[in-house]
Amino acid sequence: MEKRYAESHEWLEEMPDGRVKLGLTDYAQDQLGDIVYLNLPEVGDEFEAEDVIGDIESIKSVSDIISPVYGKVVEINEDLLDAPETINQDAENTWLVILDEVDGLDELMTEDEYEDFIEE
Repeated sequence: MEKRYAESHEWLEEMPDGRVKLGLTDYAQDQLGDIVYLNLPEVGDEFEAEDVIGDIESIKSVSDIISPVYGKVVEINEDLLDAPETINQDAENTWLVILDEVDGLDELMTEDEYEDFIEE
């Protein structure tokens, strides 16, 4: 499935098993600058759409990470806790968490819609 995008600059990608990867867009990492710290939720945490699920700190600021969908965290990318700068290097392929029982994916933007959104 193609990625879906949120106005809060997260991407979501459905995996073959139905679980969903969540990451930050390249636009988001570019706006943040050099990422130095990442705070992610715990496995088992459940979130409603628009809930803050963690935060990301760069040399410029601290920003919330928003879950644009309902979901339950089934895995976190532990490698990022030691190397958050990986997001700067390849944001579109670096997932933060994997969610299950996701609801609301279809309501998010397509890649083309997101590109139009960030150009405005």
